[in-house]
Amino acid sequence: MLCASAWSADAPDTSPPVFAPPAPLPAQVQRVLDRYKLESSNVSLLVQALDDDKPLLSFNADVPRNPASTIKTLTTLVALDVLQPGYYWKTYAYLDGELRNGRLEGNLVLKGTGDPYLTTENFWKLLRALRARGLQHISGDLVVDNSYFDVSEEDPGAFDGEPFRSYNVAPDALLVNFKSVRFGFYPEGQGVRVVPDPVLSNLNIDNRIGVTRGSCRGFQRGIAFNVPGGMDDDTVVFDGKFPSGCQEYSFSRTVMSPVQFAFGVFKGLWEELGGTIDGGVRLGFAPAAGEVALEPEPFYVHWSPSLAEVVRSINKYSNNVMTRHLLLTMGAEVYGAPGTEEKGRAVIADWLKANHISLPELTLVNGAGLSRDTRISAASMGAILRHGWNSPYMPEFISSLPLSGMDGTLRRRFDDEPLAGQLHLKTGSMDHVSAIAGYATSRSGKRYVVVDLHNDNDVHRGYGENVQDALLRWVIEH
Repeated sequence: MLCASAWSADAPDTSPPVFAPPAPLPAQVQRVLDRYKLESSNVSLLVQALDDDKPLLSFNADVPRNPASTIKTLTTLVALDVLQPGYYWKTYAYLDGELRNGRLEGNLVLKGTGDPYLTTENFWKLLRALRARGLQHISGDLVVDNSYFDVSEEDPGAFDGEPFRSYNVAPDALLVNFKSVRFGFYPEGQGVRVVPDPVLSNLNIDNRIGVTRGSCRGFQRGIAFNVPGGMDDDTVVFDGKFPSGCQEYSFSRTVMSPVQFAFGVFKGLWEELGGTIDGGVRLGFAPAAGEVALEPEPFYVHWSPSLAEVVRSINKYSNNVMTRHLLLTMGAEVYGAPGTEEKGRAVIADWLKANHISLPELTLVNGAGLSRDTRISAASMGAILRHGWNSPYMPEFISSLPLSGMDGTLRRRFDDEPLAGQLHLKTGSMDHVSAIAGYATSRSGKRYVVVDLHNDNDVHRGYGENVQDALLRWVIEH
């Protein structure tokens, strides 16, 4: 964890400004706070026209708050500037052995550099390219080189006690499909068929689900998910009673270690393509140029989607592990591999200083907002957004934010009212935190930066969104 005050002491204090005591809240915002008995002292608001030096509304704007996922705006904006929108991640395939008549007498080495979008489909494209180049049978092992990132061991359940939820996935330099499986459940007679996607050749499913009469409702439709042996176990257990009123259901969970997960997907897809592998999987290292034992040139290089596309996926759908990959990648590119969170935070510190943005209260942890310790003020968030509007990569940045009533995390908000299509906002939510940060266009055509950081008991249960809605309806009338 690193605080911005440690890096901004020498930067001109150009932003954010010092704010006076808060003015009265807009009446409709105050009414919502009163309705749900929410203390105004727990909310920070900033509304400022992009062509104005002074805010239209500043309420507790200099108070540091937990921003949840809205902090992704900082990480993605810096990444667009430092890495450039056309940046690509590469995944390398090396042959450790001789290839004869389609058979590799040795190991296949896969080296990852942190591709945050190595989905099942993209991983399949990589394997298909290997087959097209003549590789069919592997006599040895799959060797995984994930040394490009140095990520300290972490408890995936430390944040909220949900280690198998997909949003808690830790980074890995060869992260396949976000290490996540979508399990589909389909009733058949007195039982329920479980279909994983992707299919992991090394994952065992213990299916104990029965069927009970009833309508299609209830948490997880009555299905209990358990991994008795913990994250490294290769067996998942499903139990419970599935309502007969459900035709189907699905949810995603993360399973196994990154290396075992990659191998499970690899073997399943490889065999689908007509290939075979005799060995298992292990960690190792890709060859360095000039080594005799291993081929110095890669057999194949897979390119990721561009950074501009990745940033869009991050902000539209608030993907945590992809954001963490950005931070680690920036650290590796600027300060040398392996990428670490400390190096990534140093890159952001350098960027803030170079752009004369002083955020004295900022506490940045992993760049994704999945932390109880991250802090920033509404004023500082506003400074970031104003800089983003004037950035050379403004089109890529703005278009990455969810559009009200149309896509991403705002797809179902304001879809049947005048606010639809008028808001580009990053949302943020976790227990006792509800936040938005982005841009709004009023009826008059004026464009505003809008920030709402709300930290209060149970504010994530819809109360915070009600406050945001009242604020945004007030903004759009200006």
